Amino acid sequence: MAIGAGSGQVFPGHSAEDLWRSNAGGGWATAVALLVVLLWHCRRRLRIFFSFLFRSTSPSTSSSSSSSSSSSSSGSPQISGFSENVWEDDLRFLIRNLKESHCGEKRWEDVVQKRNSLVSYSAKCCKPKDGPLKYLSVTVFENCSPELVRDFYMDNFYRQQWDKTVIEHVQLHLDVNNGTEIGRTIKKFPLLTAREYVLAWRLWEDSDGVFYCFTKECQHPSAPPQRKYVRVKYFRSGWRIRKMPGRNASEIRMFHQEDAGLNVEMAKLAFAKGIWSYVCKMDSALRKYSSSHLQHGSSVSAVTFIQKVPRELQMSSGGNSSSVAAAPSVRVETITEKKKLLRIPSKKALANGFLLLGGVICLTRGHSTLGAKVAIGYVLTKLSKRGASSSQRVRN
Repeated sequence: MAIGAGSGQVFPGHSAEDLWRSNAGGGWATAVALLVVLLWHCRRRLRIFFSFLFRSTSPSTSSSSSSSSSSSSSGSPQISGFSENVWEDDLRFLIRNLKESHCGEKRWEDVVQKRNSLVSYSAKCCKPKDGPLKYLSVTVFENCSPELVRDFYMDNFYRQQWDKTVIEHVQLHLDVNNGTEIGRTIKKFPLLTAREYVLAWRLWEDSDGVFYCFTKECQHPSAPPQRKYVRVKYFRSGWRIRKMPGRNASEIRMFHQEDAGLNVEMAKLAFAKGIWSYVCKMDSALRKYSSSHLQHGSSVSAVTFIQKVPRELQMSSGGNSSSVAAAPSVRVETITEKKKLLRIPSKKALANGFLLLGGVICLTRGHSTLGAKVAIGYVLTKLSKRGASSSQRVRN
């Protein structure tokens, strides 16, 4: 299972409750301000929730529910994800997303760039119009073969020894014909409810010895949702491992997109602050790992049934493409894009209005508590960011 920007991502803890308790005397002003900010950032999810609610109560769903009543009456849930595999279309999706240019009209933002004598790491992110944050990272391990890095990344049982966020991993299914493996992993982050990942992944190798792996969320009858965990319902991740030309080093280029139910800005900040420490810990575990390691608990995995990259996909994969640090592509402005930009100020004005309202309430009716200060600071930060982005568009 791929790690990098998502499996190894370090997230901040829930401190809002402790903050609220320690500042209970702040009155209604802080509550209203935080509520305004929260509602604004959750507007998209609320819209999706209500649309789903209306669809689920519409007459069209009654026929589908009656058709599945026979299967549900047996007492076991109807799960269709188990019959699905990871297909070549998923590999095509991965190859396309490993290119930095694939983020629509959005620009990639530098997150971190670190290195030492044994490993280097760089990462960028962008927020697509629809869907969670995208990460694109490049890690180079010195004095390591691609095969060793591949086996290390895929050994989920060895991961439990060095990755303390992984508290449990179970192999659920392995398709010996397709090469798809399904597993369930429980990860625990500080002050957060444990996250549950039920994922399917598959590996490919091309004629040049370049390895690919794609991982996505799925369902399995042996892993029904449990209330004590938060099930991650959207997960798209994959990597490409290749030998660095003219060097005894291996590069792993990773794409990652995940919705774990966390605030985007907080998750991005925690990732930027904690990922380099995680990469160094991973490098240390890699140096202790050897190719003679058996897959603990299971000697057969997706690595055993690795597939060949189809010829048409190998031609478009671009195994020797540039790294994440490559220069950004030139943006061509069209008439359609100009029209979109003309519509943006009204939405931005509405956003600023909501945020400014929360700030005014805090300043006029609230007390000088820590909760109010946090809300005001957050409001002013968002307003300054929106103003900077608007001026940047005008200059462009």
